[in-house]
Amino acid sequence: MSQEWLIALGLVLVLEGLLPTLAPKSWKKMVSDMASRSDGQLRAVGLVMMIVGLVWVFLVIE
Repeated sequence: MSQEWLIALGLVLVLEGLLPTLAPKSWKKMVSDMASRSDGQLRAVGLVMMIVGLVWVFLVIE
């Protein structure tokens, strides 16, 4: 695995850990709310997040 991929994975882990570290009550509420959503809603949110992430990467690369 290249060094860039390992750095990217580390940054993902840092970003994923920010909310539970800074606002654990809000994070618990958000996770609970997500658990009550349908699979279709979660897939739609995941798809939007992936598209936004890809657009972000392409904008940064150019």
